[in-house]
Amino acid sequence: MGAVAEAMAVRLRRSANWWQLTKFCVVGASGYAINLGVYTVLLTVAGVHYLPAAVLSFLVAVTNNYVWNRLWTFRSQRGHLVFQGLRFLLVSTIALGCNLALLALYIRLGLPEVAAQAIAILTVTPINFVANKLWSFRS
Repeated sequence: MGAVAEAMAVRLRRSANWWQLTKFCVVGASGYAINLGVYTVLLTVAGVHYLPAAVLSFLVAVTNNYVWNRLWTFRSQRGHLVFQGLRFLLVSTIALGCNLALLALYIRLGLPEVAAQAIAILTVTPINFVANKLWSFRS
């Protein structure tokens, strides 16, 4: 077994890492619900076009996620508020770009707007998690 694989195996055996992943998923689920809720209200109540609605709902959800990940999930890994926040925002903005591209694609393929957004969010989530774990909230 190589050094990298061995280091990963050691990390996978640590219960603290699994607990942190669980917290990240809980925060992500709350952000997902907030994102879809705000998106749906903007579409159906406010009559906003689906792309601006996706951006606005993203901003609400990403704020929720940053606050909860900083205060709860990665509490022991808090870096400088501004620098960590900027890294989180950069990762989230890249994830938003991927989300918007997928959202537009899924809608062009005939999916309903809310279902398309739900699938786009789920598709982008793994990239977002890995980048935030390894860069935004690194030890």
